[in-house]
Amino acid sequence: MNYSSLEECLTDLEKNGHLLRIKEEVDPYLEMASIHLRVYEAGGPALLYERVKGSRFRAASNIFGSLERSKFMFRKTFAAVQKLIQLKNDPVAAIKQPIKNLSSGLAALKALPLKNPTIKPVLSQEIRVSDLPLIQHWPNDGGAFVTLPQVYTEDPDQSGIMHANLGMYRIQLTGNDYLRDKEIGLHYQLHRGIGVHQSKANKKGQPLKVSCFVGGPPSHSLSAVMPLPEGISEMTFAGVLGGRRFHYSYEDGFCISTDADFVITGEVYPGENKPEGPFGDHLGYYSLTHPFPLMKVNKVYARKNAIWPFTVVGRPPQEDTSFGELIHELTGDAIKQEIPGLREVNAVDAAGVHPLLLAIGSERYTPYMPAKQPAEILTIANHILGTGQLSLAKFLFITADESGSLTTHDIPEFMRFMLERIDLSRDVHFYTNTSIDTLDYSGTGLNTGSKVVFAAFGEVKRQLCTEVPQVLQTLKHFTNPRLVMPGVIAVQAARFTDYAQAEREMKVLDEQVLPGGTGDKGVVFIVVCDDSSFVSDRLGNYLWVTYTRCNPSHDIYGIGSFVQFKHWGCKGPLVLDARIKPHHAPPLEKDPGVEKKVDRLFAKGGSLHGIA
Repeated sequence: MNYSSLEECLTDLEKNGHLLRIKEEVDPYLEMASIHLRVYEAGGPALLYERVKGSRFRAASNIFGSLERSKFMFRKTFAAVQKLIQLKNDPVAAIKQPIKNLSSGLAALKALPLKNPTIKPVLSQEIRVSDLPLIQHWPNDGGAFVTLPQVYTEDPDQSGIMHANLGMYRIQLTGNDYLRDKEIGLHYQLHRGIGVHQSKANKKGQPLKVSCFVGGPPSHSLSAVMPLPEGISEMTFAGVLGGRRFHYSYEDGFCISTDADFVITGEVYPGENKPEGPFGDHLGYYSLTHPFPLMKVNKVYARKNAIWPFTVVGRPPQEDTSFGELIHELTGDAIKQEIPGLREVNAVDAAGVHPLLLAIGSERYTPYMPAKQPAEILTIANHILGTGQLSLAKFLFITADESGSLTTHDIPEFMRFMLERIDLSRDVHFYTNTSIDTLDYSGTGLNTGSKVVFAAFGEVKRQLCTEVPQVLQTLKHFTNPRLVMPGVIAVQAARFTDYAQAEREMKVLDEQVLPGGTGDKGVVFIVVCDDSSFVSDRLGNYLWVTYTRCNPSHDIYGIGSFVQFKHWGCKGPLVLDARIKPHHAPPLEKDPGVEKKVDRLFAKGGSLHGIA
């Protein structure tokens, strides 16, 4: 269906078995998040919370909780949007087959936003921030947050909706030093369009007008996270995906999405920041308290019987994983068109997306040379690390596969392919003192850290170990060696104290391993960690611990390491120190008391009995 509201969407989901109502009163402090996490993990339906303690408004979550449900919501427009994206990548196809592609052209007519519609539901009532469902997700969060916002700003140099940015940047509603109902926190990260707008407003010495839309047709939420090319308005995409033009108006100089359930308007003044956070984030840790822009609230609007949509993020996979799957389905081969020679990429969700990126490229530079080694894939790696959100990758594994059968989405097979071929004396490339994801605390400071590229191509160099070699079973100070996957061994070490001590510990490891050797025994990576049983228990644990807790420049060592003409390499296995460091953010943990209270909903007679 082409929904005109969130409620229309939820009614459709309920009729088709995709939604359950929770009739019991639920507490927005931790309880609602706990319910959501359990239902998502069980592969359950979307949820409509009919009685939210402390608020007269209903709430909904897990709307995008599965790819199946997301595609169901956009069933009338999904194929047309895919075709439009394909035509953008291959415009010649539209010229060659105009009749076949006529439907795509008709779908594009929905792209033009509609200004000043006759009916403006969201303006039916003016409320306060404290009237909203103030949902706190994790015990140590700084307060209540908006987790499915659509944050709208316009270019100070080019006003109007066609030059606007719509992004999903979290909003802190309560807590810290914010004046209740008058101030809220606006958190956004690197490579976001809103930053360009605020920079321009700051140069002019004027406040940036911000509108935060919550709810409305589901196409609006998806558009806020869609990685659209520069210059393409998210509102036009929302119209095409939703099969309905984006309806908007202006009130007090602020843009209003008239189909939204709620709108918060306000201004961000140059140089005015306040502490924002902590917030339990999608890497599975708290993002800590830092100064972020302060938004001074102008007005808050709500439609009659408005519904507050939210999601919960934490250690992946979570609902935002389904967002990523849906975007991948829609965009298909778009990234390959943007980066010549790139065949496939996978931002690994289990590692928190940005920390770990797998890629397959091409090797066409020197077909006349008998020896095969990385060449073109190094060029592609640099292009990847200079492209939009891909530039936030911290660990990039890249290879080329002449057979065309390798895929980045079969992670064990991809890693086997890489580890069989990598030359650790040649194929490890560091980028130091650079920018990393704002939410990644493994680096040397906020937004600062390092990157590493592992580029492997050529013939198989080794047979990977499938059990722990004897030399790693008798180590001193490094215990409980476990096989993680072929070629990768996890060992346990004492708690990390500081980098000077870590250097001494790694020297001890080097002195024990190098004489006995492991290269001929198929060990490529040694992961030093706090709990090797946990790391080796399943693939997701290895990916999460290793790649979220390592800063490449500081935490990568090598057995028999050397520096030659400023290039780092090692003769034996590469060592990743994946222990928790004192500067790391704490991992997320649920509140046992809240979990026990929530059990009532899943017990016999509860609204969610039988789901989890």
